[in-house]
Amino acid sequence: MRSFVSLLVLAACVLLGAKQVLHLLDDPTILPPDDFVEYWAAGKLNLAGRDPYLPENLLPIQRDGTARREADGSPLDKAVVMWNPPWTLTFVMPLGALEARPAQLLWLILTLCVTIFASDRIWIHYGGAPSVRWISWLLALAWLPSLFNLHAGQISALVLLGLVGFLHFRRAGRLAAAGACGVLLAIKPHLVYLFWLWLLRTEVRRGTKILVGGAVAGIACTLIPAIYNPDVLAHYRDAATNRPPEEWISPTWGTVLRMIFGEDRFGLQFVPIAFGVLWMLLLPRLPKSTASVEWDRRMPLLVLISVAFASYGAWPFDLVILLLPIVSLAARLSRRPTEWRRIGLVAFAAIDLGMLALNVGGVRSFWFIWVAPAVLLAYLRLESRLPREVSDG
Repeated sequence: MRSFVSLLVLAACVLLGAKQVLHLLDDPTILPPDDFVEYWAAGKLNLAGRDPYLPENLLPIQRDGTARREADGSPLDKAVVMWNPPWTLTFVMPLGALEARPAQLLWLILTLCVTIFASDRIWIHYGGAPSVRWISWLLALAWLPSLFNLHAGQISALVLLGLVGFLHFRRAGRLAAAGACGVLLAIKPHLVYLFWLWLLRTEVRRGTKILVGGAVAGIACTLIPAIYNPDVLAHYRDAATNRPPEEWISPTWGTVLRMIFGEDRFGLQFVPIAFGVLWMLLLPRLPKSTASVEWDRRMPLLVLISVAFASYGAWPFDLVILLLPIVSLAARLSRRPTEWRRIGLVAFAAIDLGMLALNVGGVRSFWFIWVAPAVLLAYLRLESRLPREVSDG
């Protein structure tokens, strides 16, 4: 009888879910597309062999193919450009093969699954107690940038998946596969720039399998969109050279410098990178540690400092990649006294509530500039109380 009742409940949930999906497909005013339109339209254009970075090409497709509107409800009058490098098109061209609404819902489901899966694997990788691994799922859903990323239809969750994949395959000794995961990090390379520098610093002298794996994956993911659009690299170079996103006020310290010394000085956006690079150069090697353990120990801080001193981006939805340091720390705290777990929970809740207040207040994304530094400080304070070793899972 219990199995029969469970089957009935499952069937009812499937029917209800199917009904809701059909309702979403019929009513584009529910969960209207946001940044998702840039990936969908770029994928569609590249499949047709057209420039996916040209606003004149993007606007008609985004205006006619979606229900996206300006903030005041008026029709879209400015294209949303995808600034990600050409290899990103390999992951978004399948979306362009679909109609906008089904593609958006598919992307939403995929992004949700990737976020929860990545958080779960981080928990296991850093030795979290298996009996409470559901905490990692809860953290993934409670972390407000995860919801920002889902709502916007952004692609940052794939960067998080790349980080998790690299750590997993590096520990397993599958170096080429670890390197191949770098193509996901290269979707938004500026968010994890210290990863690339640390990779060159530590892996070159250990062998080239990781670098070869990354190069092969990168070339493959670049050739795929080039098959449909042979000029895609030239299109991207033209956009980055002649139409850089100078007008966006990203929540970075480079933006602060531009506000002080002149917004027309776009080069100031890249000055904060120097702080991250200096920190990495002064970072000592871990004594008597294997390469995988060293990566496990360093990766959370590499991500945190890269985002805190990013040259561009670090938008609220990009902060989903901070789940790596957050969940890895929570996994290690799960083996510590209750007092420190409570402190970690309070810190997480305080930062999350601070972001919620900003979001409810409708402030500009720039004012989220404090989030990454706050997570960094909380991480350093709590991590100092933890044992130095990282479990091999």
